This record gives sequence, C-alpha cells and structure tokens, in this order.
Amino acid sequence: MKKGELNNVVLFLLDQTSKVAKQHSQREFDLLEIGVTVEQWVLLKIIQQAEELSQVELAEQSFRDPASITRSLDLLEKKGLLRREAIEGNRRQYNIKLTHEGNYFILQNMPLVEHLRAVGLQGFSKKEVELLKDLLLRMQKNYS
Repeated sequence: MKKGELNNVVLFLLDQTSKVAKQHSQREFDLLEIGVTVEQWVLLKIIQQAEELSQVELAEQSFRDPASITRSLDLLEKKGLLRREAIEGNRRQYNIKLTHEGNYFILQNMPLVEHLRAVGLQGFSKKEVELLKDLLLRMQKNYS
C-alpha cells in the first residue's frame, strides 16, 4: 500500500469497521425479525442502563443529534418499548424510560447481541481486546 492511501488511515479503517459491524448486525436483526434497527437497539440499551434520561442526554450518550433520534423514539414508543414522561416545569423535554415490554425485549435479545459483538473479536485474546478498548478510549479523549 502506498502512503496516503485510505487503507493506511486509522480513522478511515475505524469508520469502515464500524459500518461493516453495523451492516452485519442489521442483517442478523432482519433475518431473525427482531423488529428494530441496530441504532434503535443502542438507544434502548442506553435508556436501560440509565433507567431514565432526557432526549438531550440520550443524544449526548449516543453521539447523535437530538433531532435525529426523535423518529427512532417515536417508532420505539409505538412498539411499546419505551415511554416519554413530561418533566415537571419543562414543556419541551421528556424523561425517556423503558416499558416492561422494553426491558423484556432487551433481556430476550441480549444473547444475540452478545454473539454479534463476539463475532468481530474472534481470534483476539482478552489482553488484545483490553488493549484495543484502551487505545480507542485514548483516541476519543484526544478528540475531546
């Protein structure tokens, strides 16, 4: 490979790896008729871990624009997986919480998601995985 080629650029490789992983996972989600997108799954997991948060907080944690997640939240609410509750004294924001069905949905599909996560790490030792996580977190910190 020649210097300057995109395949030598770490950020390009990271972006491509992320896209390939999402495409693979989405194909599996679709094949098994999970009923959500990978992006929607990420939102559900963030909500589950926080138990309750605003749309702005969800956008920050998912690295997405608040307006861009509105449609996803609308769809997930229609599916009965989450609910929005008014924040007292704030007519523009809502707390977002999982419903009982949303929590069950995550529990039911977590084994599949764990399997999909493991696919990309096949052949890596635990030490290599920890090193990779450390390197990626350091890179994020450099950009913060």
